[in-house]
Amino acid sequence: MPVLPCPPNPESVTLPPRRAMKVARCHVLVVGGGPAGMGAAIGAAQSGAETILVERYGFLGGNATAALVMPWMSFYTQRGSVAVVDNTRLMPQDHGPGEPVVGGALAVFLGRLYTNQGAVPPSPDTGFTVPFDPEVLKVTAQQILDEAGVKVLLHAFASTVLGEPGKPGAVVFETKSGPVVIEADVIVDCTGDGALAGCDYEVGREEDGLTQPMTLMFRMVAFDHDAFNGYVREHPTQWRGVHGLWDLVSKATANGDLDLAREDILFFATTHPGEIALNCTRVTGALGTNVFDLTRAEWESHRQAAQIANFLRKYAPGFANAYTCQTGTGVGIRETRRIVGDYAMTADDVLGAAKFKDAIARGTYPVDIHSPTGRGTVLKRVPSGEWYEVPMRALLPKGMEKLLVAGRCISGSHEAHSSYRVTPTCMATGQAAGVCASMAARRGERTRDIPVGAIQRELLRQGALLREPEA
Repeated sequence: MPVLPCPPNPESVTLPPRRAMKVARCHVLVVGGGPAGMGAAIGAAQSGAETILVERYGFLGGNATAALVMPWMSFYTQRGSVAVVDNTRLMPQDHGPGEPVVGGALAVFLGRLYTNQGAVPPSPDTGFTVPFDPEVLKVTAQQILDEAGVKVLLHAFASTVLGEPGKPGAVVFETKSGPVVIEADVIVDCTGDGALAGCDYEVGREEDGLTQPMTLMFRMVAFDHDAFNGYVREHPTQWRGVHGLWDLVSKATANGDLDLAREDILFFATTHPGEIALNCTRVTGALGTNVFDLTRAEWESHRQAAQIANFLRKYAPGFANAYTCQTGTGVGIRETRRIVGDYAMTADDVLGAAKFKDAIARGTYPVDIHSPTGRGTVLKRVPSGEWYEVPMRALLPKGMEKLLVAGRCISGSHEAHSSYRVTPTCMATGQAAGVCASMAARRGERTRDIPVGAIQRELLRQGALLREPEA
């Protein structure tokens, strides 16, 4: 594999001092424009803060657009089983009826996506997931942030923080214009990688530090859904809603045409007829904050994607004329750092539907662990009709002020992370972080000193779905 490896004994090189251009100061600086970052920007701006959002790519959406992670997973409770199972829908068939547990910024984005004909509302037909068009999401995000008055800087990668130890006051961004600095009263880290300001963090599962694998998502078009449905009806044991083809995988593997890194083929219908989104590649033993691992993951996952597409065209009915129209701008990263916060979410919190006095977000997605070492996926569901809550304390890094985190890098275990990492919950924690940051900045107080009841009431005003705060 012609990728550059990390040298076994790298030498250090001292770089010369440099100057950066200070370009802005604001109440709240949101770093990262994915679901958590977009939620944080909306939460802060709607709370009255002057807000700046900075994103490393040339568009917003994070994993939803850059990595094509779709559909958005369910944010509905589940009661009972599905009345009628139809494995030809290419949507999950294991989610019974329920109620939504995330609103606020998520509802704003979904409402505009529906208006822009860029998403399908959750229903039994979609398994309560939300199929969406990533290109429409890019434009939709611009519209919503424009209307909210959020200032945006694109093509800027956060590299350094400035300020007193434990009290970051500015972020340095690397750009084609050279390094630029933005100062802020409060910073919200929505990079997905956490530890922006040097706070303590954990990586991977407790026993060996391994993280969930990376996956390059890709889209194929000219897919003949009717022909595929014919195969599903004739071979009912070979497809389960969105995954399967076990016999065809075995045949292709025996013939030397496929070396599948996961246990089966997994793909979803999208908002467009004749198009599917494939979640089939898997790269293990790689950390998303290591440039050498990332390079290997990109190289390997593109090879896998091409092989999988060829396999489908050769072996799977409905794919004879199908072709890959898009791969993710970057490989999808499920897990890197998780900050050590004032409270760490646990698997028991998720699976026990835990409730907290300082709850600021909810989730219903299962514990969903793609094997860090190879094939296999573990799914453990939240109790029927229930949801779990995320406490504000999980967004507060220990020993840090003027900094909050949101999204997949909040404080929790490897197992809990596998549930709260999905888009709806990430957007909800982002909105909460934005609200808290706005209040702290405008009041001139510490984030920990903002009464959680005030945060909860503002979130409720913004449409979040939470219990009424205690008196």
